[in-house]
Amino acid sequence: MTVDGRLAPWAGRIRHDPGRLLWLLTVSYGVTIANLYYCQPLLPRMARSYGVASAVGYLPAVGQLGYALALVLVVPLGDIFRRRPLICLLLVVEVVALVVTGTAPTAGALLAAGTVIGLASASVVNMLVPYAATLAGEYERGRVIATMLSGGLVGILLSRTVAGLTAEVVGWRALYLAAAGVTLLLAGALARSMPASAAESAIGYTAQLRATVQLAVREPLLRRRSLMGACVFGACGVFWATVAFLLAGPPYRYGGAEIGLFALVGAAGAVAAKAAGRAADRGRQRVLTGVLLVVGVASFGAMAIGARSLAWLVVGLLAMDVAVQGTHLLNMSVVYGLVNSARSQVASVYMTTYTLGGVAGAAAGTAAHRLGGWTAVSATGAVFMAVGLIVWARDNHGGRHAG
Repeated sequence: MTVDGRLAPWAGRIRHDPGRLLWLLTVSYGVTIANLYYCQPLLPRMARSYGVASAVGYLPAVGQLGYALALVLVVPLGDIFRRRPLICLLLVVEVVALVVTGTAPTAGALLAAGTVIGLASASVVNMLVPYAATLAGEYERGRVIATMLSGGLVGILLSRTVAGLTAEVVGWRALYLAAAGVTLLLAGALARSMPASAAESAIGYTAQLRATVQLAVREPLLRRRSLMGACVFGACGVFWATVAFLLAGPPYRYGGAEIGLFALVGAAGAVAAKAAGRAADRGRQRVLTGVLLVVGVASFGAMAIGARSLAWLVVGLLAMDVAVQGTHLLNMSVVYGLVNSARSQVASVYMTTYTLGGVAGAAAGTAAHRLGGWTAVSATGAVFMAVGLIVWARDNHGGRHAG
């Protein structure tokens, strides 16, 4: 796989085939992130297994919480340790957590394993993306990141579809055991194929954490883009933490397979990421970000009508995915351009904030659904998008700090 046939900087930095390496990194991103999202279309089925619907409903939130913890505590290690053994070790940890999930006797054990899956997934994918951004040239960084994010989006989409279809045939527990096997194979592939490399920085762990905090303090653009990312991912979390309950109830009454297939509608986000990557390489991040956030606010109006109309629900989902994926890609193209090395620090700041938005969104969506049904869910998602739009609108400065 190549990015418009232009990966010369990759070829200059490594001895491996650059197209093959990008393909492997992209697949690794998609497979790893899929493990975190298998649960979303299966929540009603998993809740019936334990008889505690309210507790199991928080599985997406604890996964995102583990994701956030990894971004603060583990991802900064990507600059100060050799990436290949570190990534492979983290994948083995994820394999263990997937096996525990597939055999969990109680909802508490399920939630604990879900937290570890989030932690390991975050650590792996957020070391792979800055690695790709470092190898890519300035003129193609947006498109390389878009390729990686598209792989992640495909992994998320297929995870929901595969989960729904597989659970109908062999049950949700077998799905997680199979995912453990696939992840173990992935660890082996990366161990054989990733080029050996030295650590980018010789500082210690405490110094790396301190440098990450200092980066966040001195870069206002990084803070603003991180907050915008948190808002759009929060809106996404509101929707995906609750839509399975909407589709499982009247008037839809969908089973796990139908709910999983519904997730394929979100493929529009991959197209948005590619288009946003091209715009990012042309320096059009700011204006397009505002347009996408307006689309995001409007998407939840369509979703509100979607409580009784599948067509409007699909329109809302399409618009939301375009807004979320496009904004996320634009944010990353901006923040990874702020420094020339030690991009794990940037990843830690941006993705921690981004993921905390997802945690807040999943929790808020679950609470909104319990208190006010789908109407409250739609309003909550719109509020998250609107806050992101306000952050964008308040940034009226030009030049580098406008983003």
